[in-house]
Amino acid sequence: MNHIKVFLVEDDPDWIKAITAFLNKEEDLLVIGSATSAEEAIRLTHTLSFDVVLMDIQLTDKGLDGIYAAVEMLEIRPAKIIMLTSLTDEHVITQAFTAGAIHYLDKTRFMELPHMIRSAHHHSAAMEVLLKELSRLKREEQLKQLTEAEREVFELIEEGYTQAQIERKLYKAESTLKNQVNKILKKFGAKSSKEAVEIVKRKGLFQRGRKE
Repeated sequence: MNHIKVFLVEDDPDWIKAITAFLNKEEDLLVIGSATSAEEAIRLTHTLSFDVVLMDIQLTDKGLDGIYAAVEMLEIRPAKIIMLTSLTDEHVITQAFTAGAIHYLDKTRFMELPHMIRSAHHHSAAMEVLLKELSRLKREEQLKQLTEAEREVFELIEEGYTQAQIERKLYKAESTLKNQVNKILKKFGAKSSKEAVEIVKRKGLFQRGRKE
């Protein structure tokens, strides 16, 4: 039998031990590894092969480390992410799905995990369509603060054009382009064009550990 390979990201070793034992009793599920921090999870994503991630949203006492870790992990490897938490704040739930989570489950309902893991692995197509649309809407929400001219410049930056290339393509003076780029950076709260692109790429969830 081909197992559904599960990766646990959780800061409580006792929870990891208990959930590992619980899930491994299922004949089609196999916990292949775990991490207790966002940094460890991201590092192991480069080497482990897994299908589903069970991600604790709060990996430290402060912040939403799991959400930022999910964004980075999905850039490395495609996987189905199920967020686990005791938080019920609507903003946090929205952020979890914005980060790419396929499901969200309160830890007190852990008995539902086997079914949810199977659902995420085998029947996630509809949810992925919704997540794709959420991603598109999030991008538009971020870009609507730009003027038409600024958006034109930003999208060329996204495509990898240099400032000199943009000047030639759009027939802009160096001073005009620099002014527009500075306005773009200010609107995104970015320090560089590269950072501005990353902010939009990560749907506003730019830096892991950044406080909201």
